[in-house]
Amino acid sequence: MASYATSAGIGVGLVTLLALYVGMTYCLTGFGFRFDVGWYLEAVSPYMWASTGIAFAISLSVVGAAWGIFTTGSSILGGGVKAPRIKTKNLISIIFCEAVAIYGIIMAIVLGNIIADFDYNNASREVASANYYAGYSMFAAGLTVGFSNLFCGVCVGIVGSGAALADAQNASLFVKILIVEIFGSAIGLFGIIVAIIQVTKIKMGKTAMP
Repeated sequence: MASYATSAGIGVGLVTLLALYVGMTYCLTGFGFRFDVGWYLEAVSPYMWASTGIAFAISLSVVGAAWGIFTTGSSILGGGVKAPRIKTKNLISIIFCEAVAIYGIIMAIVLGNIIADFDYNNASREVASANYYAGYSMFAAGLTVGFSNLFCGVCVGIVGSGAALADAQNASLFVKILIVEIFGSAIGLFGIIVAIIQVTKIKMGKTAMP
């Protein structure tokens, strides 16, 4: 515990020192205006925002699914030593965890199909604004799906692990804990529904208009 606190303190100190160095460098060289958030948002291409959102959607979802499968699978294998009957029935927990990754890849495909080409240098202000808005929306949708599925995978994995161990001890407990697991898996659905709403009205490309 002490070593963890020491490592965390060193990490915070390094980040603070780096931020101070960058800030002083910008201020002393006359580029302090670059701390403007608006400048940063406009300097980054909408394609970068959109692609980062897609990356977050699939990567965080896969991490959540893998974490859940790891947690549940190890408990199923361990509990199966004592009660071999649980191995087949508890595979439903693995399916719930895998569904989390499927949510992520579905949303990544949806977001990827929205991306379209446009010439920023020759585009009108309205078209450029619409494309930037689309990029921001896709980034936000990717974060929404990614983090929802990440926590959903962790939740389903821990509950599924408990279901496997409880089933090994008492078979009548499986269905009761499975209900809790079903409610936990719904968290990922909430994320994908909200993300779809976020990108429903956006459009990228030369003909995009706000």
